[in-house]
Amino acid sequence: MSTSLGPGFHASAGKPVDSLAYERWVGRWSRMFVPMVIAAAQVVPGDRILDVSTGTGEAAVVALQAIGSSGRVVGVDIAPAMLTGARERLNDPAFWPVAADGQALPFDDASFDAVVCQLGLQFFPDPARGLTEFRRVLRPGANVGVCVISTPDKAPMWGILAEELGRRLPAQRPVLNLSFALADQSRLHALFASAGFRDIGVERVERHDAVEGFDAYWEPIESGVGSIPQMYLTLPEADRRAVREEVKRRLSRFEVAGKLVLSVEMLIGRGQA
Repeated sequence: MSTSLGPGFHASAGKPVDSLAYERWVGRWSRMFVPMVIAAAQVVPGDRILDVSTGTGEAAVVALQAIGSSGRVVGVDIAPAMLTGARERLNDPAFWPVAADGQALPFDDASFDAVVCQLGLQFFPDPARGLTEFRRVLRPGANVGVCVISTPDKAPMWGILAEELGRRLPAQRPVLNLSFALADQSRLHALFASAGFRDIGVERVERHDAVEGFDAYWEPIESGVGSIPQMYLTLPEADRRAVREEVKRRLSRFEVAGKLVLSVEMLIGRGQA
């Protein structure tokens, strides 16, 4: 079986997104860090917020709660299929979905009170260019909040599968490792500085959660939503079975009373325009 990665890497080209599968693969972990991203961007009621790489709307949900009835959240994603999922999920007139490239935002200078980017910047071909665009559309003195994934060993729910796939698909390692491309704290700080941000901070934060067993963990992978699951589906069936068994073996050390108790570390970056 083959697949064609669409814009943004998370959805197959020309196919709809299984929002429930994406929620189980990424969203359940992502949402634990969203409040810190909203706080880093210093969102207050009435703000006009830009949510870059909005995906299925994980950060937008919290942003809408923070801005109250007079604010607005503009959700940008390069993948139209992801925006369809966000629109259906949120169904809120204060949320405006826009299909656009985060490295070339279609907005005027100084047009937003805050910018947030939850688990998107690491997939940008040029993260520095993206951050420069974030700063351009922020009003002077406004803030950005960004969240990226740490190293593969600090995110075993994604890292172990990426490593096993890399053994069988060495040519795809650059795509498989994109999830962890901004795990270096010093590099992320330098990217913020090169974009012209002030009062920069990059913090490592760890959270944990329990999955109801290996089968519950594995089911969304078979749906092929997300860059790593899509790579998995390119393998022949026998190789897919072998990968599943090896990932199950390696994750068994996290098993407690039948559940997988997993921790994930992310980096929360902030800066002022």
